[in-house]
Amino acid sequence: MKSWRDLTGRVALVTGASRGIGRALALALAEAGSHVACAARSTAALGETTAAVEAAGRRALAVTADVTSAEDVERMVGQVVAELGRLDILVNNAGAVLGRAAEKVSAAEWRALLEVDLTGAFLCAQAAGRRMIAQRSGRIINVGSIFGELGTRGFAAYAAAKAGLHALTRSLAYEWARYGVTVNCVAPGYIRTDFNRAVLEDPKTRAEILSRIPLGRVGEAEEVGPLVVYLASDASAFMTGQVIFLDGGQVMAW
Repeated sequence: MKSWRDLTGRVALVTGASRGIGRALALALAEAGSHVACAARSTAALGETTAAVEAAGRRALAVTADVTSAEDVERMVGQVVAELGRLDILVNNAGAVLGRAAEKVSAAEWRALLEVDLTGAFLCAQAAGRRMIAQRSGRIINVGSIFGELGTRGFAAYAAAKAGLHALTRSLAYEWARYGVTVNCVAPGYIRTDFNRAVLEDPKTRAEILSRIPLGRVGEAEEVGPLVVYLASDASAFMTGQVIFLDGGQVMAW
């Protein structure tokens, strides 16, 4: 009997795969047996990720794309299918963060962040979804955030975009279930990455953050991988339209 986490022979596309959570997810999928296309704005940034995928014994493909461009996204997905033969799993991880008081956010900054975090995810899901609908199977996994549920000071645009992504997850799941395509969302809390390392190293800020997390610690990028592998596997075939918080209990205790 195959292990529930066996993704042998499948092909995954992970956006924002050059670092942090994206890199960890690409490696987790590879270790479960999937070949992985790793996407970022520049292939130069993907060397470490693709090397790790290949070290796990899987095929790795580095692809570039601006996820806010429908043409770029279509080219990216087409390249994955052409070079790796199919597309079974999409992980929408590419994103941006804007930390600024709401009254100081310009209209251009607001639009730019929503273009990356929400429109980009939609365009990738749309392009991948067309292929998955045709093959009558597929897994789309969006990477949201607890702040799409809670909101937070100083990150209005980010929280709004992630809330939109959570709603998009449910809508696409409902629409594409009849084609055998599942759509779910992993919504992490505070995960240690290069992006937030400085914040977490400040004793006062760290103490404030940890006071909100019942488990009393932040998460590690590698802890997101097993959940994404589950959502990409046959074990999750009866799960769709769900937003799953991986946050040490923060949303529960808010």
